[in-house]
Amino acid sequence: MPGTVPYWRLSGLYLWYFAALGTFLPYWPLYLQARGLGPQDIGIVMAVMAATRIVAPNCWGWLADHTGRDLFLIRLACLLAFLGFTLIFALPGYWGLLSVVALSGFFWNAFLPTLESLNLALLKGDGRGYSRIRLWGSVGFILGVLAVGAALEARLAIECLPQVLALLFALMWLSSLAIPGGARVIHAPAQDTLWRVVKRPEIIGLLLTCLLIQMAHGPYYSFYSVHLENHGFDRSRTGQLWALGVVSEIVLFLILPAIQARVSLRAILLASIALTALRWLLIGRYAEWLGVLVFAQVLHAASFGAFHAVSIALVHRYFQGRNRNRGQALFASLSYGAGGALGSLASGYAWADFGAGAVYAGAAGVSVIALIIAWLLVDRRR
Repeated sequence: MPGTVPYWRLSGLYLWYFAALGTFLPYWPLYLQARGLGPQDIGIVMAVMAATRIVAPNCWGWLADHTGRDLFLIRLACLLAFLGFTLIFALPGYWGLLSVVALSGFFWNAFLPTLESLNLALLKGDGRGYSRIRLWGSVGFILGVLAVGAALEARLAIECLPQVLALLFALMWLSSLAIPGGARVIHAPAQDTLWRVVKRPEIIGLLLTCLLIQMAHGPYYSFYSVHLENHGFDRSRTGQLWALGVVSEIVLFLILPAIQARVSLRAILLASIALTALRWLLIGRYAEWLGVLVFAQVLHAASFGAFHAVSIALVHRYFQGRNRNRGQALFASLSYGAGGALGSLASGYAWADFGAGAVYAGAAGVSVIALIIAWLLVDRRR
């Protein structure tokens, strides 16, 4: 890896960012449930967090492309995410909770596309180098989900979850300060305006596919832990299943460069979407079968790992120069932002009325629609 790339320090920021995510996604719905919130309210809270990804990455991407202060903006967002989350200890009630989630979520979700873009620029688009750095995010997720799950099963009360998250946000900010540099980044002129790039059919297809796939992940991110608890799994086993999914993701990141040398990005994308649909069908229909759940979690390597890595690579290919940060931000806001918010909101309202099986079947159906769109539009000319 080039000496100019601060490998371990960039990896450290990914580690703590995703350690916080590995604590938030599996256990925050359980925390909300312990506070007396029902499925609809839980869905709304999770949707608000996802919705911050619609606006925040675009704001930070625009600032990064116009100022060139990528690292400064990353550090600022980390600090404001930490400070925003600490307000949870001062703002009581449901509306205070929503305000904290919206404020801290805005800055937490703001900087990751800028970090991804900075990494790919430093690596000069080297996918192998990106996978080696990004896998430490997966390691962080596993540490968060396993350590917190074990602590909750042993002595830690679920009501202590905000203190744990506040500590992880502080470590995330401190790790951002450890990254050397911070000088102004000079972006090459874009070959075309952002709007003209976005209007291309293959990019419309990619962005729409990403939105639908993240929408299909809504029931998983919002209710997977609740789903397992309803089927008799304790919090330690729930954490282990979450971690298994991310272990499979790490393995995928390690072998993906070799796969990409032999298989096109389009083929990997289509295969990952098809396996995503299968995963939701298995989780919704066979939650009482541990072996099936284990297999479904291994498929996280496809539904998130392969899909995310290929999407990031395609966005980096399509958006160049001064469109670089805004392209990554647009991808994040439409997929993880709009798609995640719609998925969380829809699953929250449908969960109580139709049940888990129907909700996950719907997620599989949305994945099939995404597969059709990707087949028709994404990267066909290559």
